[in-house]
Amino acid sequence: MKTLVIAEAGVNHNGDPALARQLIEAAAAAGADLVKFQTFSADRLVSVHAPKAEYQTQATDTGESQLAMLRRLELDRGMHEDLIRHCRENDITFFSTGFDIESIDMLLELGLDRLKIPSGEITNLPYLRHVGRQGMPVILSTGMAYLDEIEAAIDALERSGTPRERITVLHCNTEYPTPMADVNLRAMLTIRDAFKVEVGYSDHTPGIEVAIAAVALGATVIEKHFTLDRKLPGPDHQASLEPGELKAMVTAIRNIELALGDGVKKPSPSEAKNIPI
Repeated sequence: MKTLVIAEAGVNHNGDPALARQLIEAAAAAGADLVKFQTFSADRLVSVHAPKAEYQTQATDTGESQLAMLRRLELDRGMHEDLIRHCRENDITFFSTGFDIESIDMLLELGLDRLKIPSGEITNLPYLRHVGRQGMPVILSTGMAYLDEIEAAIDALERSGTPRERITVLHCNTEYPTPMADVNLRAMLTIRDAFKVEVGYSDHTPGIEVAIAAVALGATVIEKHFTLDRKLPGPDHQASLEPGELKAMVTAIRNIELALGDGVKKPSPSEAKNIPI
């Protein structure tokens, strides 16, 4: 089974349409299946008093508020339309996380064929019900969540109209970067076995090895942040892969898919010549 590789551009475009187009080109060149952005209204997402996360403060030590930072990183509808066109021109699929109901509706109007639920909305029942009513394939991130919260989110999606077989649950840790000791990759298997769903991994660790290990364990979706240059200003660049690393990750994932095989123990075609006659 082919792993769906999502190259997470996120907000690494820094509000610059030209930089966003370059990210699309880099994701396509790396061989990713989807390039994902983030769709939100800063004024709907955070309050004027909302603090930055610790990693955001460290990466953007300018005294700027969370609200002001996010306003700079919004993509309006016209920018979405431009990026979708650019994805088509570069033979890669546009994708985005909608952080509120209005953003979800806009993405639906723009023709997206699947929806992504971010970790922070896993307990947002009105949002989950709205997504569930669409009946579309859903990717659900679970950073900071307990098993019972994941169960409740899946139940809300199902009751609203999205069958379980259309739900893929991503194990995730929301610390940027995630310490290796906190990855707990086996939790992905716990989710799979507990809820009988397809699973994947949204990776915020440095490097590429954890994403590759997740595929070997059975991940059907891998999501990984990338940037053109980790030295660029912005909240997520430092915890992102650069283009060469993204390409190496995709190549390694495709090799692991081949190496996993069908599980039948028998002589392989390449070793047949070594069998004594």
